[in-house]
Amino acid sequence: MRRRPAPLRSAVVFASLVLLLAGCATTGDQSPGTSATSAEAEPELTGDLTVYAAASLKVAFDELATRFEARHPSVHVIPVTYDGSSTLATQILEGAPAEVFASADEKNMQKVVDGGLAADPQLFATNTLVLVVPAGNPGEVAGLDDLADPARTVVLCAVEVPCGAASATLLANAGVTGSVDSYEQNVTAVLTKVAAGEADAGLVYVTDAATTGDVETIETEGADAVVNSYPIAALADTADRQIADAFVAFVLGPDGREVLEARGFGAP
Repeated sequence: MRRRPAPLRSAVVFASLVLLLAGCATTGDQSPGTSATSAEAEPELTGDLTVYAAASLKVAFDELATRFEARHPSVHVIPVTYDGSSTLATQILEGAPAEVFASADEKNMQKVVDGGLAADPQLFATNTLVLVVPAGNPGEVAGLDDLADPARTVVLCAVEVPCGAASATLLANAGVTGSVDSYEQNVTAVLTKVAAGEADAGLVYVTDAATTGDVETIETEGADAVVNSYPIAALADTADRQIADAFVAFVLGPDGREVLEARGFGAP
């Protein structure tokens, strides 16, 4: 009887069990689907960030900058530079140290894109205009037609800036030729003059009108047909592209949407 091969079969089975147990021991200290590399946490963002943003974004972006710093404690957002989008675009093209640009219109963002300083801007908000008067409406302004009255003091944004271009479109659609006493370089300046009683009426964004109790809004027919779309982009010459991209994503994400909606901006 030849039964000596039996121990060989046992040895093979034993060796297989040893290899199986060794394999389990090797992977037992890692969770399924992970590796040593993927398990490592992403490095924390560290550094400064310079943002240039349209004047109409001031209240919202000041809050977003604070939230972003809270999310990334090692990042410092330098106080945001606010002005008319055309002014900011010109400054960026001339070498201003901006790392993120948020414009109140696509036209001025396109200037920066054409200059090779930004790529793939993303829309993040919309806004519309409203007619505002000083508290108490001393000029007795009832609607857009009254902006043609030379007896009233009217202030608008300059046509080069988004609020000015929108104002011109709104008045043209209404068939009104405004009797304008002063053209301003950003919407904040228009709001300031009306709130101080230096003008009987002006056109500002609905989001700006909501920031002060020193003005009243007048029903503005046709305003809903003139919508400004706001794009944002990280700029090519940023000192730290990772931080700039993270801020853009933050504005486009849930935090940005929450803050912007609370301030009256529409969705893109």
